[in-house]
Amino acid sequence: MRIELYPIGYVRTAPGKVPRSWRTSELEGEVVLDGAYAEGLANVEAGQRLLVVFNFHESEPFSEDLLTQTPRSADGEPRGVFSTLSPRRPNPLGVSIVTVLAREGTTLRVRGLDMRDGTPVLDLKPWRGDVAGSPVFPDR
Repeated sequence: MRIELYPIGYVRTAPGKVPRSWRTSELEGEVVLDGAYAEGLANVEAGQRLLVVFNFHESEPFSEDLLTQTPRSADGEPRGVFSTLSPRRPNPLGVSIVTVLAREGTTLRVRGLDMRDGTPVLDLKPWRGDVAGSPVFPDR
């Protein structure tokens, strides 16, 4: 089976340090979609949260020795790659949840980025899993 994915847009943000997780990020920037997808943004509004599916395009290639990794947050304990947020994965896909601040044409101004400038965006989905005040989804 062959699966091909194509970017629908990209992330635009100032170069610099990017937070490691959307859960703690206050970084603002833009998700810029290709004009061909403009109609797909109907009903996307300020205040809404979106799940952004993206490609870790700058990650080093994956190899079998990376099936177990030791994340910085794991107190030196090795973990299986599928229990980590590592960008070095068999399929270099990432997901983040951002808050829409504004929409202008095919550009979404957002908060909560943990992606670098130029990161290819593969899909956007509405996020409906928020539980206000929960430790997993803190209020912003």
